Amino acid sequence: MFETLTQICLPIALILIMTGVGMTLRPANFTEVVRQPKAFFVGALAQLLLLPVTALLVIYLFDLQAELAVGLFILALCPGGTTSNLYSYLAKADVGLSVALTALVGFVTPFSLPLLAAWAIELFLGENTSFQLPLLKTWLTLMLVGVLPVLLGMWFNFKWPEASARLQPLISRFSVIVLVLLIISIATDLGADLWLFLQKTGPAALALNVLTMVAGYWAGRLLLRQEKQARTICLEVGLQNGTLALMITTGILQNSAMSIAPSVYSLLMFMTASVFTVWVLRKNKLQSSLV
Repeated sequence: MFETLTQICLPIALILIMTGVGMTLRPANFTEVVRQPKAFFVGALAQLLLLPVTALLVIYLFDLQAELAVGLFILALCPGGTTSNLYSYLAKADVGLSVALTALVGFVTPFSLPLLAAWAIELFLGENTSFQLPLLKTWLTLMLVGVLPVLLGMWFNFKWPEASARLQPLISRFSVIVLVLLIISIATDLGADLWLFLQKTGPAALALNVLTMVAGYWAGRLLLRQEKQARTICLEVGLQNGTLALMITTGILQNSAMSIAPSVYSLLMFMTASVFTVWVLRKNKLQSSLV
């Protein structure tokens, strides 16, 4: 079951998920980036720079070793997913900015992730490690499952907008189901070592999630002075594409231990994003009552 999930079902699932991201894109998303480039660049820098740097800090603070450190860092290199777009809608954030960040940062990932992940493997496992990330294969895989499906989704949405609107919620549910099945499969594959790995990675994954969400929110508040955009950046850096991280750790690197941190993070991020959403909605309600 584990090999079937990681080698066959996971790439297919990712293609469908990223097609769903493409289906959410509208021409207005790109014109909004041109109209308000500062918000996009703050969000993109938070995703591409703040998140990996914070991951390194957390790895050293919590003394994560070897495969566990590599797994958390790979997770930090992944873009946001459709979940961040959903939570941006629920939190009354800037959904257009969220979709643009998810898609456009996703176009950068095939170039940044393989190089930085290979560097992390050498850093945390040593130069003589048997684990090597095949750069060309990883790049091609990310293009096939990450970039091309987004373009396909955009085309599908342009040709059949009504069908696209009906399919988007189904794809979001499907992505959650695949993620849960993967996590269960990884837990089964690890067996008796699972609890030990959870103890080591849980606090670090939670720290990474909370620190980046707080930093993303306040970066938006201080640099943009826009509450809705601050909420979007908070959710974009907090809700990572865990399915993509697991495809790299289980599908390409075929290492269950590396998959623990992305799995734990993927579960925790739903809880922290829900808490944040409840908090900002209560904040809205309180402000409305004072007017």
